[in-house]
Amino acid sequence: MSFTQQQIEDLRAQADQWLDIDINPDSAKEIEHLKSVEDYATLNDKFGSRIAFGTAGLRAAMKSVFAYMNDVTVLQASQGLVQYILDTCVAVPAKPLSLVVGYDHRYNSQRFGEITASVALSKGLTVYYLGNVDNLSEESLKFSKTKHENVLTDKSYVHTPMVPFTIDNFGASAGVMVTASHNPANDNGYKVYYSNGCQIIPPHDHGIATSIDSNLAPWKDVWDVAKAFKSGIESGRLILVKGEMTIKYLDQIKELIKYPHLGFDFVYTPIHGVGNEIMTKCMESFDGFNMKVVEQQQQPDPGFPTVAFPNPEEKGALTLATETADNLGYKLVIANDPDADRFSCSVKTEHGWQQLTGNEIGFLFAMYIIENTPKEELGNTWLVNSTVSSQILDSMAEKDGFNFTDTLTGFKWIGNKAIDLKKEGYKVPFAYEEAIGFMFNIVNDKDGVSAAVIFLQLYHLWFSQGTISPIEKLKQGYEKYGYFKECNGYYRLHEMSTMNTIFADIRGGYKHKPYPETIGTFQVTKFRDLTVGYDSSTDDNKPILPVDSSSQMITCLLTNEQGQQVRFTSRGSGTEPKLKVYIEGKGANEQEAISVARECWEQLKQHWFLPKKYNLQEVLNT
Repeated sequence: MSFTQQQIEDLRAQADQWLDIDINPDSAKEIEHLKSVEDYATLNDKFGSRIAFGTAGLRAAMKSVFAYMNDVTVLQASQGLVQYILDTCVAVPAKPLSLVVGYDHRYNSQRFGEITASVALSKGLTVYYLGNVDNLSEESLKFSKTKHENVLTDKSYVHTPMVPFTIDNFGASAGVMVTASHNPANDNGYKVYYSNGCQIIPPHDHGIATSIDSNLAPWKDVWDVAKAFKSGIESGRLILVKGEMTIKYLDQIKELIKYPHLGFDFVYTPIHGVGNEIMTKCMESFDGFNMKVVEQQQQPDPGFPTVAFPNPEEKGALTLATETADNLGYKLVIANDPDADRFSCSVKTEHGWQQLTGNEIGFLFAMYIIENTPKEELGNTWLVNSTVSSQILDSMAEKDGFNFTDTLTGFKWIGNKAIDLKKEGYKVPFAYEEAIGFMFNIVNDKDGVSAAVIFLQLYHLWFSQGTISPIEKLKQGYEKYGYFKECNGYYRLHEMSTMNTIFADIRGGYKHKPYPETIGTFQVTKFRDLTVGYDSSTDDNKPILPVDSSSQMITCLLTNEQGQQVRFTSRGSGTEPKLKVYIEGKGANEQEAISVARECWEQLKQHWFLPKKYNLQEVLNT
């Protein structure tokens, strides 16, 4: 690959910019070598793009240079965030500008949390720190000029919901959780919450991104974590809060407990994550059970040695847990993802173990909540999920008299909608997303631990006596509200630019009409495009949900020749090179709902997504 003189100069300038900031001699030596041998192809790979800050904050593999997660990009993101807080938030004497910081057990999570706290302290913010100031990361010890003697105590990992919970308790200006959730072992992330305890949404994401670009050069002494922490403790601006927040979190968990005597045994796995510590404490409020934690997955381990992918939804992730349950004769397995903000479960049936989908768990939760809500309160009650999740809640609302709405994908939207509804005087006892995320009024975000607490009570109430199985309860629900079955999956892209090409070609197929009348053998009865801002179901054809021209998202309601209905949403992933497809069929019975959903997948594949044409890898989850 050849480069113009201007390209070479730009690459060398970017390399020099990195070297001016980076204090790690190993990565600096690598870049110096590439410059000296004039390896511009490799420099282009490293500096051809920059990690983007969005509504998910940052998430990427951990490597050097600006495109990845590392000390430099975390420092720059923190400086941009802190400056944005200084520019947009108002401090009062009783409520100083402040930042909550927490981290999990992943490689470099503690280091990234320490950098974040150091940056905030450098500008006078109060930091509510969920981490440990006595046992610093090896990197912070190595790169701090100020001497610090470590005390070998607990590293103070927390599960992700503890950050928004702490924001709510202290009224903090914002918060950061360092985690990559259920991503592979070499990834990490920087999740930002605003002062309302929700993940950031526009315009804050754009404002923070702009602020980052204006604050790339390191501020004075921010690399000296030991010095920042020492002065922060002495001044009272670095406040250690994990102990206090854990007690308050457990008090809130107790408010969710209606059935403290469980009367059954089960297996739990945190999948090498941080969930076991807080989950074990929560279980102290129950009796009448044995909880067996999967021994090989009990302790936090950033390498995730027993699973190919640390996501409870992935095939094989719960194998050790079900094997443990079989050995003990238990019939229930529950699981959290590594940062414990998601929840999953598997139940033993006469045909073997069946792991419930996110929509099935969400349906069980919804029935439990509504059946335990007094009828006179249903009119003031709302349940919420995302537009890619099951619409069975809509059917429930029509029959049972409560209210339902859906939102854009992601708990940043679900949480903010719940806050808006509660400000209007409504109750929002439950919300969920099909990607095994569930919310129960502990925080305005998903929380896998509170979900586990509710599920265990649900299981006790309906299933522990053996009178009805979870599968039978689901069937009863479908008989009452209609059969809704999903056919979800995605197409993996080799080039991210292909995403826009695919959707441009789709829209080109009906460019003289506002939306397509048919998709293969299906008639289009409702059509919404949140990229261009069109909705066929509203009076003015403008969507109620937010429009975002920078992301691709189309939702359709279709009817086939037999009059069966199916709804799908296709969208681009915000964090991975994937075109995601969420399909839900509705039928008079289970097989009919499954059949029409699968038919929709095949028609979209044949007429819209064309994997051979666009060089896509098809991954069908069901």
